[in-house]
Amino acid sequence: MNGDHHHEHAHAARSDLTRNQSLVFDTLEGADAPLTAYNILDRLNGEGLRAPLQVYRALDKLLDLGMVHRLESLNAFVACRHPGCATHEAVAFAICDDCGSVAEITDSSLVDALDTITRSADFKPRKTTVEMRGLCSDCQAA
Repeated sequence: MNGDHHHEHAHAARSDLTRNQSLVFDTLEGADAPLTAYNILDRLNGEGLRAPLQVYRALDKLLDLGMVHRLESLNAFVACRHPGCATHEAVAFAICDDCGSVAEITDSSLVDALDTITRSADFKPRKTTVEMRGLCSDCQAA
């Protein structure tokens, strides 16, 4: 097995997901803002998901697969906008305090800078999520 093989499978095929995982992922993908587990549960009530644990289990698996990201400051989740990108260990989000929009920023120079910083501190991060709070361009213009 060659070394590149792993990256092709960094994102699971949609067909590999369980029904609950697919429902949770589709809900996040269709949302225009981050959703908490309870938001997801509300939206999936009609689909037979009643227990928060069902949603949390699905989210845990989707997080493992790199298909969703958790925004710590909001305790909410978003679908990854860059399926197939290899830079999942470092992701930055720009969160607008006014309209609540979230932009996922995958910037190689950011990844490189974080890599340099963590190496010089002799620290090996498992995952890095950078969250920036402020005003998006629309709200700045308003």
